[in-house]
Formats: sequence, C-alpha cells, structure tokens
Amino acid sequence: MFDDKKLWKERASRRSKDMSRYLRYIFNGHLVIVLFFLLGTAAYYYQGWVQTLSGDFPAEVIMAVVFGFVLTYSPVYTFLLEADRIFLLPVETKMKDYFFRSTIVSIAFQSYILLMVLAAFMPLYAKVSGQGFGSFLMFFVVLLAIKGWNVFVNWQIQFFLQPSIHLSDKIVRFMINAVFIYLLFVKANWIFLVILGFMMILFYAYFRKQTVDKSLKWESLIDQEEKRMTSFYRFANLFTDVPQLKDSVKRRKWLDFIANRIPYSQEKAFQHLFMLAFLRSGDFFGLFIRLTLIGGAAVYLISFQYGQIALSLLFLYLTGFQLLPLWNHYNNKIWLELYPLKSEQKKTAFQSLLFKLMMIQSVLFALMMLVKGDYIISLLAFSASILFSIFFVYFYNNKKLFT
Repeated sequence: MFDDKKLWKERASRRSKDMSRYLRYIFNGHLVIVLFFLLGTAAYYYQGWVQTLSGDFPAEVIMAVVFGFVLTYSPVYTFLLEADRIFLLPVETKMKDYFFRSTIVSIAFQSYILLMVLAAFMPLYAKVSGQGFGSFLMFFVVLLAIKGWNVFVNWQIQFFLQPSIHLSDKIVRFMINAVFIYLLFVKANWIFLVILGFMMILFYAYFRKQTVDKSLKWESLIDQEEKRMTSFYRFANLFTDVPQLKDSVKRRKWLDFIANRIPYSQEKAFQHLFMLAFLRSGDFFGLFIRLTLIGGAAVYLISFQYGQIALSLLFLYLTGFQLLPLWNHYNNKIWLELYPLKSEQKKTAFQSLLFKLMMIQSVLFALMMLVKGDYIISLLAFSASILFSIFFVYFYNNKKLFT
C-alpha cells in the first residue's frame, strides 16, 4: 500500500544527508574565517554609512523593492526524482499530504533568508524612521505570513504550463508584495493592509479554484528540482568532487582567441586543454569574473588602506581555492592516456594557468587603489599579491593537490 508520508520522510532525509555532506566541505575552516572577516568588514562600513543618513532617505522604498523580490521568489522543494514521472503518476491523487509537507518545509527554509534580510535592513530602518528595533518581531511575523501566501500561490501556478501565466503571476505578486511591504514599513493605516490582505486571499482562491480539476505537471516539477540541485552541486563542486554533477559545456566562441594564442605543440597540449576547460566548462570562468568584480569593488570602496591589502589577498585566496577543482577536470578521461605526455607537463600547465589568473586579479586590484591615488598602498598590495600568488600556486597548491 502506498504511503506518501513515509515516502516524503525518506526523500527529505536523503536530501538532507546529501546536502549536509557537501556543506561540510563548503564551510571548512578556511572559508569560515574568510566569510567572518568579510561579513565583519561589511558590517563595520555598513554601520558607518547608516549613521550618515538623514530622515528623508527612502529606506522604505528600497526595502519594499528588495523584499518584493525575496518574497516573490518562493519555490516549493518537492524532492522529486526523474523516475517519479512514471512510478508516481498512478498515485498522484494520494500525494496531497506529500506536497503539503513540501510546501510547509519550503516556507520554513525560506524563513531563514527572510530573517537575515530583515536583520540586515533593521539598522537602516531604525536610523531613518527613528523607531528603534521594537517592531522587529512584528515585521518578521508579517513577512513570514506573506512568504507563506507566496509559496502557496506559486504551488497553484505549477499546475499551469503556459509561460504567460507564470510571468503574469510573478509580476502581480511582486507588485502586491512591494506595495504591502511599503505600507507596512511606513506604518500606514491598518485598513489599507486589511484591504490588500483580502485581495491576496482572493488571488489565491481564484487560482485554487482554477486548479481543482487539473493534474500535476510532473515533467516541469522534476525539471525545476533538478535545476535547483544542479546549481547546488555546481557550487559544491568548487570545493570537492561531486559525482552527481553532469558536465556542462558552453562554447563562448567570443573567447576562442584566448585559447588560440597558445602555440600548437605537444608541450603545450595541457595548457590548451586547461584553458579550454576554464573558458567553457562548468562555472569556472563566471566564478573568476564575479570574484574579480566583487573584489575590485570592495577594494575600491574601502578607505582603510591596509584593509585594502588584506581584502586583495582574501579574494586572491578565494579565487585560487575555488579554481582548484579545475585540476580534476580531465580525471578519468581515458582518451588522455593515449597522449604521449608526462604528468609533470599537466602539473606545470595547471600551475601556469592558475598563476596567470591570480596575477590578472592582482593587477586589477592594484589599479583600483591607484585610481584612488593610493600609490604606495597600490605598490605594497601588488607586491604582496605577487608573493601570495607564488606561495599559493607553487607551495600551498603543490602540497594540497600533488602529494
């Protein structure tokens, strides 16, 4: 006899164990220290910036827009697998409790994100409004209720396949969320909130009625779940090997000229292969660009000079550490064994690419300081970056990967 409660518990337990296994690698000691430093630095400058704000700063508008996006994005984590479209289809009518549990868990998980965003905005709101932190709990309860509404509405929308309906739903919910949050934070008359809340109930009731006779769109639900897990596995793959991750390749033809600059010779074979892997495979190239832009912006915005040097080294470490999985990209590729190449050539090629990428970042970070007129600090940062890159690539990396 089919037991949807037992199935849900098994799926949720399996997903929890799977994610926790990789989270241990992601939040290792080194990354925790880096994140702690970055968050501490960001909090320090954020607090200082907040103190400079006046009462006419549009904090409520900014919060309404940000929370509008956070609330509108309300996926339901179903834990469905590829084979479910065949084996669970006959028992679809018996899975109402399964999907209800998934909905509740989705709300609970996303409540943590709401809590963090609200905690980040409260100093800004308290300074501009002059009302302190006394309303924090009330705000969180209301936000949690709106998040629940968004999740339940989004689940009803999953019974439709038309892209126009999905797009219209997101636009309408974003507008409702943003207006409600704005009225909430400006302490508008409660009658307006009640009216808007009644409209939200009608909105949900309309789609609930429309989906009474509709069946689940299994392929769409499974595809969404696979995309979410693929995103998580791709991120985890930056820290450790993930067998579940399928290789993805993106041509990026406009970057071919970089790989084509490498001379065509036997000695340069691994240099060419690693460069192609960096430019086309997984998210290595995108990761490098994001860390470079974020690091450059952070270095430019921070006024503490020695803090700029420390941030430069931190982002160099993050970039180098998260590019290390590139070394394993060609593992278990049997065709490479046919090449008359020595393992030392592979090591040299990887170190060369990693060092060049870190040097590109070093130059850009130093230029950010130079633009601000910090000539001495720029020179010190560039010198420290060169020394750190040499240490990371040829000593730390050598010990971590090749021994």
